[in-house]
Amino acid sequence: MSPRLAPPTARRAALVGGATVVGFLLPAVPALAHPGHPGSGFGSGLGHPPTGPDHLLAMVAVGVVAAFASRRWVAWATPAAFVGGMVLGAVLGLGGVSIPGTETAIALSVVALGAIVVTTAGRDGTWLPVVVGLFGVAHGVAHGAEAPSAASPVAYVAGFVVATVALHAAGAGAGWTVRRAPAVRMAMGAAVSASGVALLLGA
Repeated sequence: MSPRLAPPTARRAALVGGATVVGFLLPAVPALAHPGHPGSGFGSGLGHPPTGPDHLLAMVAVGVVAAFASRRWVAWATPAAFVGGMVLGAVLGLGGVSIPGTETAIALSVVALGAIVVTTAGRDGTWLPVVVGLFGVAHGVAHGAEAPSAASPVAYVAGFVVATVALHAAGAGAGWTVRRAPAVRMAMGAAVSASGVALLLGA
C-alpha cells in the first residue's frame, strides 16, 4: 500500500501558489505598460494577452475558476462568456469606442478573480458566466484599442482569441491539479488578487 500524501502546509501552499503566479507572469514582464506589439494581424493578436500581466493573470484565473465549478455547464460557460465578452469589447475598441477607467476595470477583474478562486470552489456559481463576461468586455476594449494600425481586424481578433483559449486551458489544468488542495488553491487565489492590487496601484 502506497503511503498517503500529507496535506500541504500553509508555507508549502504559499510557495506553490506564489510560484504558479510568478511562472505565468514571467513572460509578461517586458510588457507591463502595454507598449504595443510589433507586426500585424494574427501574430500581433496572438502575442497581446500573454505579454500583458493583467490579461494573462485574468485569463488563467478564469480557467482555474472554471475547473472549480460544480456544474459542468458553468465550467464551460464561464470561459466562453469571457471570450464572448472580450470579442464584443474588441469590436468596440476597434471602432474607436473608449470606456473611461478601462485599465482600472481590468486590474479590478484580476483582484476579483483571485477572490473567486479562494471562495467559490465547489459551489454552483451560476452567476459566474455573467460576471466573467463583463470582465471580458473590459479586456476586449483594451485589446481593440491597442491594435496595430496595420493589422487586419479579423486576423487580430482571431489571434487573441486563440491565445485566450490557450490561457484558459492552462488555468483549467492548474485548477484541476489543486482543486482538492484547499490551502494551495487559497494561496494561488490570494497571490492573483495581490498581483491585481499591485496592477491597480499602477493603473
